[in-house]
Amino acid sequence: MEMEAVESNGSHGGADRRTPKRDRRIFWACAFILANNCFQCIAYFAVSTNLVNYLKDRLHEGSKAAANGVTNWLGTSSITPLLAAFLADAFLGRYWTIALFLVISVVAYVVLTVSAAVALESAAFYAGLYLLALGGALQPVLSSFGANQFDESDEEERGRQSSFFNWFYLSINVGSLVGGTVLVWVQSSVSWGLGYGIPALFSGLAVAVFLAGSTTYCRHQPPAGSPLTRVAQVVVAAVRKCGVQVPEDASTLHECEDVDGMSAIQGSRRLAHTDQFRFLDKAAVETAADKAARPASAWRLCTVTQVEELKCVLRLLPVWASGIIFAAAYTQMTTTFILQGDTLDPYVGGFRVPAAVLSVFDTLSVMLWVPLYDRLVVPLARRATGHDRGFTQLARMGVGLVVLTLAMLAAGTLEVARRGVIARHGMYDTNTGAGGGDGRYLPLSIFWQVPQYVVVGASEVFTFIGQMEFFYDQAPDAMRSLCSGLSMTSFALGNYVSSALVTVVARATARGGRDGWIPDDINRAHLDYFFWLLAMLCVGNFGVYLLIARWYTYKKTVDQRPWSTVE
Repeated sequence: MEMEAVESNGSHGGADRRTPKRDRRIFWACAFILANNCFQCIAYFAVSTNLVNYLKDRLHEGSKAAANGVTNWLGTSSITPLLAAFLADAFLGRYWTIALFLVISVVAYVVLTVSAAVALESAAFYAGLYLLALGGALQPVLSSFGANQFDESDEEERGRQSSFFNWFYLSINVGSLVGGTVLVWVQSSVSWGLGYGIPALFSGLAVAVFLAGSTTYCRHQPPAGSPLTRVAQVVVAAVRKCGVQVPEDASTLHECEDVDGMSAIQGSRRLAHTDQFRFLDKAAVETAADKAARPASAWRLCTVTQVEELKCVLRLLPVWASGIIFAAAYTQMTTTFILQGDTLDPYVGGFRVPAAVLSVFDTLSVMLWVPLYDRLVVPLARRATGHDRGFTQLARMGVGLVVLTLAMLAAGTLEVARRGVIARHGMYDTNTGAGGGDGRYLPLSIFWQVPQYVVVGASEVFTFIGQMEFFYDQAPDAMRSLCSGLSMTSFALGNYVSSALVTVVARATARGGRDGWIPDDINRAHLDYFFWLLAMLCVGNFGVYLLIARWYTYKKTVDQRPWSTVE
């Protein structure tokens, strides 16, 4: 199969001019990518959502061992995207990386299905599980591959690229909804073998759909070698020249002669010099020794673009760090929200709604907000700000930080009402969530939790999608998959921060024989205080984020002004 390598800015002259035929090609390319992502997510969430029950029921692991098994697997699944992203940017390219890892995921699902159907040893099941952690690591590569289909030098296509990220995230949630509900029901009510066989089928469909779209993928970022090597070269060269003075005129710094605005790094546009992290500019200062040793060693003399690559990554790190507190608050959906819901009245008529099921309202909120944001919010914001995407990516993420604060306040307000019901009815020892008490629910409907789930979903559309778009757009051309993978690790760290926060708060507030904020008997808890604490952390995080956004300098190429100029 012949593939045309087109640089990510579409600067190959007339090869990338917009025509109706090209528009149709982009549409179908995105359709294949979104369908592929949706099928992958259906399969993945079918396994991950109910994994702890499989480990307990079929592999006969204890609750603690099963929980640790799930945690370890999820932690591994958060790191493997970096490996896939590194291979895509450095050696294989995105298309072949996606194809390879899709095949690995199919093998993983087959192993899991066989293990579940014929009750193989746990070693076989875990082998399939960790193969899935590797094969399912494609989200940053796939999102970058899809976004790369658009020509960033075309204003209209740049706007459509922004929409692509919205619909990409929507496809994740559709997959989560189907996999986490319908297929989990099959596992629980029919059989584990069928419950894992259907995800294997969807995994095979994902491969077929991706390959079927091969002729529509019109833009491919060529691999540019190890970005870690280029980063190391800049650091080593700058340290070697620590005594060299950086000239005031940045145009005298070393840069290879360009062809059509491209740099010496394959498939990467030349980056314009920025004044931040001036020490690193020493790596691009051409000394007399460098001139005498032509061509100079890459470990002694680097181009401005190579130096700016490292600067781009360094500027992303504070933004990345701000996502950790957001993720720590967001993950309350799977912990304290459920603890709170376990005590509330779950019945609608004679039908019982488990507390964990209410997370479907978060998914539905995302599915509602994505088209609303794309079709209503962006046009209105565009009129108000004059920005072609409505908001800058930093502004969009900031809105999400504020919205999540409102979700914590909503949860805290409900907790105050819940504690009032407990006090009025004297129901301090009726906690059903921890398995104690007399099994009575509070006379307060569990559906009062719906607003906090809906608000969390709205915050995702602003922050998570904004983060996905931001890390793609602001990464160097040859490091976009890797930087997209980096953005996902803030979510993993947020989970660890949440766990640590719960542990510290529980111990610190339970001194002197007190129940504390988060005791085992949740009806004697002060979850309202914990939610207020999270709200304050969100506010503090937003304050720091404003400083980061004010400090941040947007990436710009030598032939293009930074489009993100509206703060």
